[in-house]
Amino acid sequence: MSKSNRYSPEFRERAVRLVFERQADHDSQWAALNSIAGKVGCAAETLRKWVRQAERDQGRREGLTTSDRERLKALERENRELKRANEILRKASAFFAQAELDRKPK
Repeated sequence: MSKSNRYSPEFRERAVRLVFERQADHDSQWAALNSIAGKVGCAAETLRKWVRQAERDQGRREGLTTSDRERLKALERENRELKRANEILRKASAFFAQAELDRKPK
């Protein structure tokens, strides 16, 4: 499953900055999101997710920052590779141990 990068990082940053700048002009953040999403041409929910992640990155909201999330993905990937390698080594060890037992003594 590949992730679609329909919007450039610059576009995302600009849209998020607009929300932060114009939030005071609206009754709620959701109203600002809807207004700006319509103007920049993306879905309000998409923009909301970008804003929430930016808030986490800035320390305004609890949760994993972008760098923490990337580090976690890298560690999970490394963990999967190590488990796969250990499984291969375990099977090879069992194979050679069985071969040693099956060998005729001299």
